[in-house]
Amino acid sequence: MACDGKGMPTRQARGGTLILGGGFGGAYVARYLGSRGATIVSLENFMLFSPMLPEAASGMLEPRHCVIPLRMMCPHAELLLGRATGLDEETRTVEVETDSGTHAVGYENLVVALGSVSRTLPIPGLAEHGLGFHDLADAIRLRNHVLRRLEAAAAVLDPAAAARELTFVFVGAGYAGVEALAELSDLVRDALRYYPTLRDVPQHWMLVDAAPKILPEIPSRLGEYAAALLANRGVDIRVSTTLESAMPDAVTLSDGSRIETHTLVWTAGVRAQPALEQLGLPLDDRGRVRVDSLLRVEERANVWALGDGARVPNEATPDHPDPPTSQHALRQARRLARNLTGEPRPYRFRMLGQVATLGRYKGIAEVPGLRLRGFAAWWLTRSYHLYQVPLLSRKLRIVADWTVALLFRRDIAEFSILQRR
Repeated sequence: MACDGKGMPTRQARGGTLILGGGFGGAYVARYLGSRGATIVSLENFMLFSPMLPEAASGMLEPRHCVIPLRMMCPHAELLLGRATGLDEETRTVEVETDSGTHAVGYENLVVALGSVSRTLPIPGLAEHGLGFHDLADAIRLRNHVLRRLEAAAAVLDPAAAARELTFVFVGAGYAGVEALAELSDLVRDALRYYPTLRDVPQHWMLVDAAPKILPEIPSRLGEYAAALLANRGVDIRVSTTLESAMPDAVTLSDGSRIETHTLVWTAGVRAQPALEQLGLPLDDRGRVRVDSLLRVEERANVWALGDGARVPNEATPDHPDPPTSQHALRQARRLARNLTGEPRPYRFRMLGQVATLGRYKGIAEVPGLRLRGFAAWWLTRSYHLYQVPLLSRKLRIVADWTVALLFRRDIAEFSILQRR
């Protein structure tokens, strides 16, 4: 076994391809490479199917069913659980820190797909009192927190204190914020039948965003429909408004209002994984790896990047790079896998459409030549997401969860005890 410049034994990536990151981008590159093989370095042994995260948070899906084990999804790939801590391009090795120690992994082609983290701002109290919504742990924590608020509201005798417990503030009116709010409000509405003392206590769901409208990524008419639907459900929508500060029992907004609440959910965008700075690759002003139209890192012959952590130019939309969505990451992965195994060609992809759910039986969808809303859009959104799930076993588990949800009431058990152990 060879050694790197630091004397560490060097193992070679399977098939010569080393993939950093097991999210949408990295996992699908390995899957598309098939029997050619690859080595994946990831902190988890699963890929999160993020479009279904809101349903996992609301209890419509068993949380384990919205993740796909990487060893099952990519049977020809080797998996190393750990993190990349250094890159030596001269020797073509990556330093990987695992539970068993630090290893050097050699490669012929390096694929960087480290993804993103929640984008936070230096707002007083946000880090201490805000709840994120970016990964599976966030979804489970948020579900437990919301159910805990119901228990707290049922325990107090003061109506004002109970109303504070049933006030929920979501900051960020993109897909994540709107879908999470809609799903969790359905959860609370269903759960309240088991809390007779809370039937007359008003709920207050608030959606806050700095943009002039919610869901700015979609056509105006669909966005207006979504806003009207949420408003009819009693959601307090505050656009052109920002969060000024957060405290344990209240938040302050830029319009001067002070909202008493114990629940602040932050879903205001993502940013590139900070670990990218350790690799010495060219980054843009937002911390994303700069790549060319072939998905190759600028000025590098054998280093490639894709996904949320890369600034990916798209020949179909030359005026702006790809947004950080799973739909784009999947298409980037398909093109990159082909570039690794054949003649490299430029990446070009035009969006197939945009879909979102707005709670039970409601949704919005834009597909080529068609704009849908209501039940039809909700059904199309679910069908599209199910189609994209990579394993038949996972598809069947998801369908079983949805079927059970149609026939039986939601489970309202909360497991915050697991977070304290």
